[in-house]
Amino acid sequence: MKLKAPSEQAFSSPLHHPRVATVIGRWLGIAVLVCFLTGLFSHFQQSGPAWLYIPSRPASLYRVTQGLHVLSGIVAVPLLLAKLWTVYPKLFAKLPWPPSRQALTTILERLSILVLVSALALELFIGFLNTLQWYPWPFPFRQTHYALAWIIVGALLVHIAVKLPLIVAHWREQPEPEPEPEPETELVEESGHGSGLSRRGLFRTVAGAGALVGIAAVGQSAPTLGPVAVLAPRKPGIGPQGLPVNRTARDAGVTIVGADWRFTIRGPEQLIYTLDELRALPQSRSDLPIACVEGWSQGAHWEGVRIRDLLTLSGAPPSSRVRVVSLEKEGAYATSELPPQFAADPLTLLALRLNGGDLDLDHGFPARIIAPNRPGVLQTKWVHRLEVLG
Repeated sequence: MKLKAPSEQAFSSPLHHPRVATVIGRWLGIAVLVCFLTGLFSHFQQSGPAWLYIPSRPASLYRVTQGLHVLSGIVAVPLLLAKLWTVYPKLFAKLPWPPSRQALTTILERLSILVLVSALALELFIGFLNTLQWYPWPFPFRQTHYALAWIIVGALLVHIAVKLPLIVAHWREQPEPEPEPEPETELVEESGHGSGLSRRGLFRTVAGAGALVGIAAVGQSAPTLGPVAVLAPRKPGIGPQGLPVNRTARDAGVTIVGADWRFTIRGPEQLIYTLDELRALPQSRSDLPIACVEGWSQGAHWEGVRIRDLLTLSGAPPSSRVRVVSLEKEGAYATSELPPQFAADPLTLLALRLNGGDLDLDHGFPARIIAPNRPGVLQTKWVHRLEVLG
């Protein structure tokens, strides 16, 4: 007996109902929106236009936004899988024949869904590997991640526009009709009564899966959940001086810094300090987190000289724009820039000490930048020069 390919009508489970797809799609849409907006904030911190003003306060804003960025991306994985499962019977829907405007609309709709699902799956995949700092591909991660985000948003808007009448019709819960008897001759995936899982049961399962993977990852930025953060590549409290490290001195090509190290400020007046002379300047303390783009963060106690005090000593206004230069010879972040609002903030330090001791070499000995509301990649380590830009 020759089996026929199933039709869309053969999948009679109520779990494939448009109401189910609408609810899960709503959750997925929220996760994607949060991920997109927080990702934009991170991108503009690192590559924003010169005219874009990013405040230095709240001091822990980037810690919250980047934690939400990675968390929403991880939670989106089970939501995407659940969404695909609820709608996959649509793959068996026949195109209208003969060709017509309706057929063309259907084809365009399916192409937009293909773009959306492919881009979103790739985005989540490379984003997760980025949290592991593993890049088994030839293309630049950050630029590709950013471009995919806009592709996803565009495809999502097209999908919502096409499906808006269906979404509106099923946005609110409606009484479920009595299931119709199933034809004996049809190939049926599962009946409405025999599926073993109600719609509410599916919603609870999907929500539980999202919560589970979220809890297993959020501990990297919420220390109280650190012991259960099995999906987090960085654990709070693990690392030199009780603080994780992404890029070690060995990775950066920085060797042991000797007594000949000098710190230079190039401003209206050029100043040169030894480490002991920096330690003799008035010291300040800042309790600030390191918040990395990979999503992990941890608070720490920093001591050092305020950047605005160093600028004043060199004759530059405290609200100057400053280039920070590292001993690191290569790498995308061997230099960074402090916008005026960050340079003038009293919490921004040329840090010499961490958690009560001199900086470990992997944390940037002999000096590093620590500033509020900044990505960890811009908290330049192994600093040996500041250049006043204006």
